[in-house]
Amino acid sequence: MTTPPPQGQNPFAQGQNPYGQAPQGDPQQQSPYMNQGGAPVPPPAPARSNWKKYKNIAIVVVGAAVIIGGWIASRDDANTAAVGDCMSIANEDSKTNVDLEVVDCGDSKAKYKVVEKNDGAGGTCKPGQAQYTESGDGDSFSLCLTPITK
Repeated sequence: MTTPPPQGQNPFAQGQNPYGQAPQGDPQQQSPYMNQGGAPVPPPAPARSNWKKYKNIAIVVVGAAVIIGGWIASRDDANTAAVGDCMSIANEDSKTNVDLEVVDCGDSKAKYKVVEKNDGAGGTCKPGQAQYTESGDGDSFSLCLTPITK
C-alpha cells in the first residue's frame, strides 16, 4: 500500500514523482509548429507566380514595337523629303490628304521630284510646278514638285 503525499505539496511538480518511481520515456518535445516563445509559426508562403513578371515584360516589348514601328513608318513621309528626292502619291483622288511618300527615283511609283523645299507654309512655286504644303502638327513646310516623265 502507498501512503498519500504530504499536505501542501504539489504531487505533480516537475522532478517529483509521488509514487517513488523513476520517470519513464523522453521529456516532452516541443512541437515543430511552435517557436521558442510559444507563438505559432506561420505556414510557408505559397510559391510566387511568374505571371506578373512575364506580363510586364510583354507590355514593354509591345510598347517598344509600336514606337519603333511608328518611327519606321514615318521615315518616308513628306516632311523628310529633300531637294532631289522623288515622291509617290498614295491618294491621288484627294485634294486635302494626298499622302506623299519619299521613294526611289527609279521606282515605278515615283510621280514627282522635289525641286524646292521652303520652311513655313509660305513660299510659292514656279508655274508648272505642283505645291504641297503641310502645317499643323510639327513644323510647317511646303514642297515644289515637278512631274516625272518616263
